[in-house]
Parts: sequence; structure tokens; C-alpha cells
Amino acid sequence: MAGGARLTATATASTTGAIERVVTGYLDHLTVERGLAANTIASYRRDLRRYTEYLAAAGVTGLREITESDVSGFLSALREGDDDHPPLSTTSAARAVVAVRGLHRFALLDGLVPDDVAHEVRPPTPARRLPKAIPVESVVALIEAAGSVEGPRGLRDRALLELLYGTGARISEAVGLAVDDLDRGQAAVRLAGKGGKERVVPVGSYALRAVEDYVVRARPALAANGRGGVRGGALFLNARGGALSRQSAWTILRSAAERAGLDPATVSPHTLRHSFATHLLDGGADVRVVQELLGHASVTTTQVYTLVTVDRLREVYATSHPRALT
Repeated sequence: MAGGARLTATATASTTGAIERVVTGYLDHLTVERGLAANTIASYRRDLRRYTEYLAAAGVTGLREITESDVSGFLSALREGDDDHPPLSTTSAARAVVAVRGLHRFALLDGLVPDDVAHEVRPPTPARRLPKAIPVESVVALIEAAGSVEGPRGLRDRALLELLYGTGARISEAVGLAVDDLDRGQAAVRLAGKGGKERVVPVGSYALRAVEDYVVRARPALAANGRGGVRGGALFLNARGGALSRQSAWTILRSAAERAGLDPATVSPHTLRHSFATHLLDGGADVRVVQELLGHASVTTTQVYTLVTVDRLREVYATSHPRALT
């Protein structure tokens, strides 16, 4: 009995090891050839580790023996959860299925399997959630509150929030900026988006003036706090002269929200990005232009903002048109 258990354990370990080697090759492919972000790779690695554990527990004996029902069973297991894992949300389960589908397609293209057994297993569709935007007045209050802090910090914080709202940049793009990424002569900034894709975005006069004030009047003082002066060319620096982190940027925003009398739970760096897009569309901007400014690969992603503006139009109509009043 014990010998049989050892034999089964050895076979399972061998099988799992073989599948894990393919997983490793797939992740290397995504990192080197596709250039996916480190956070995305880490998420895929976690999802695929759970997939290999599921296959081993199901007694799968090789990559070629995985069936469509194994893949769909894995999706069901994600949604149901077990003693070791809570049920995953629709979004998290969908990401895991995308990772598994990518793995099987990779194995097919590499000639490791004759069929793509995951092709027909569709990720669950999350409920459509409208982006959260805040009114222009709230954005102004937020920026003013950020700039109310005395000294270099206030100038830095105001510049950061002005730039986030003025360009629609993701928080990772903003804190990753170098001084040379900002072209003050052309009033534009070069942003490095997802997958290493770069785009050039105009910078409005408010953001440009705030950044110039920070660079001239505050950044040298922050840089002087670091050993040997300036540490690299990061645009936004922390109090120790190093590059500002995403976590610190979040803290800056939450503190500004509290001082502005806004609920910090409803304000995030992405709120400013959503507000940027929504306010542009409210002002008559073409959705394709907003797509380019946001760095979306597909206009479908951007079109969700048009639903926000339709709601706004409906609200204005209902309160303004004489024949709409009840």
C-alpha cells in the first residue's frame, strides 16, 4: 500500500514537472517576446500554478491527456472555491482562464500537442461597471488641497495630480517618468504604457505650469536629500531623494481627498484617469482621440466612457427640457 502511494506520488510529481516546464517556457515567452508587465506575469504565474495543482489532483498524466472538460472543470473550481481557496470573482477567474487558454495555444503552436483543448472554454463575462469619475469642481478641490501643503511636498503633490488629470496617465506611468520625458517646449509628455508601448500626450497649461514650478522650486531640494544629490532622472522624488513609489502616490491622493472634504474611499489615481476621459467626451472629444490619449489598444475599451456621458446627457435632458419634466 505504502509502495503504491509512493509510486503514485512519483508519477504525479513527474507529470506536474513536465507541465510546469511548459508553463515556464510560456511565461518566458510572455516576458521576452511579448513584453508583458512584471505584475501581469506574476498573476499568470499564480494562476498557472493553481492550474497545474488542479490537474495533478485530477490525476492527469500528461499534457496531451488534458481535455476540454479538464479546463472547464478548472473554471468551475475557481468559481466554487475549496478548503484552501476562496471562490474567485468573475474578473479574477476570467484572468486565470485567459492564462490557461494562452498556455494551451502556446503548446499547440510549439507542436507539443495536436489540439488546443482550451479554445472553446470562454472566460466568464464580468458585469459591466461604469468608470467612476468625479465632477470638475471636485478635481479642482483635490488639486488645490494637494498644493496646500507647505514646502517642496506641496509643489510636488500638486504637480503630480495636475499631471494625472491633465494627461490621463496611469499612476505607474506618472511615477515612472524621467525629467527628460517631459518636453516643456512642445507641451507634451512621453508615457510608457502597458507592454512597453509609448505614446506622446499633450500637457495642458495648468499641469505644465505646476510641473515647471515643482521642477524649478522643489525638486532640487528633494534631490539634495539623497546621497550624492540627484538619484537618477526620476521626475517625481520622495523626501529621501529617490523616485516616488506608487504607494506614496496613493497616500498623497488620499491625504488630498481628506483635506478637500472628499471620501478617500471613492478617490484613486484611476479616478483621475476616468475623469480625464469622461470630461473630454463631455466636452465633445472624439472617442478615437480619447483612445489614443489613454493608450487603449482597442476603442472598445474606451467606449465604456460614452455610457457615462449618455447618462449625463439623459440627466441634463430630464432636468432641462420642458417636455421631459414630470
